[in-house]
Amino acid sequence: MVTTGPGSVPLEILAFDVFGTVVDWHGSIVAEMAAIAPGVDGDAFANAWREGYQPAMARVRSGELGWTRIDDLHRSILDAVLPRFGLGAMPEAERRRLNLVWHRLDPWPEAVAGLHRLKSRFRLCTLSNGNLGLLANMARRAALPWDLILSAEVFRHYKPDPQTYLGVAEVFDVAPSQVMLVAAHKSDLRAAKDCGLATAFVARAAEYGAKVRNDVSPDPAFDLHASGFDDLADQLGC
Repeated sequence: MVTTGPGSVPLEILAFDVFGTVVDWHGSIVAEMAAIAPGVDGDAFANAWREGYQPAMARVRSGELGWTRIDDLHRSILDAVLPRFGLGAMPEAERRRLNLVWHRLDPWPEAVAGLHRLKSRFRLCTLSNGNLGLLANMARRAALPWDLILSAEVFRHYKPDPQTYLGVAEVFDVAPSQVMLVAAHKSDLRAAKDCGLATAFVARAAEYGAKVRNDVSPDPAFDLHASGFDDLADQLGC
């Protein structure tokens, strides 16, 4: 039995951040841009699009915007980024398809096999800021074996609002300490830890591409540090 927290309660649920943790958003967008606009620096384009992600959600979290799905936030960011790369004249149909690249992101090489190993012992769910339709389309295309898809859309709060982390425990009717957040982002894990969840950091050094140094150093504040899902499965006895 894997235990965590006060009183050594059994760990039951693994909740996964998705963008960057399960799927390679940067590499997927670079590949998409190479196909539709080979003259554009796909690496710079992917990171510019992603840079708008946190500020856009902050507008929702502050109340400046009403509840807005990630698909719609991604589109507003995209419309602002395209002119910077000489793509301001992109037709509407092409913009719509490009915006849906977030539904078609490829998993990291070991992710699917690692998730199946972890599923042999734990219930697996997403805990992503991505909207439900996006996550369902992604899971179907990439064969991600979730037991349940949970999203900020369910709770009408974006991470790192506490309602998202505590909402997972409520959905499964378990104590927060029986849920482990698995993520490649330390800020996400710190917020989960503050809510009483167990935490597992997964190192994704290439999340932002080869030109960006991602901090994957171990942090003793987290319960586990893994190099990938296969390593995490080893540590959890799966």
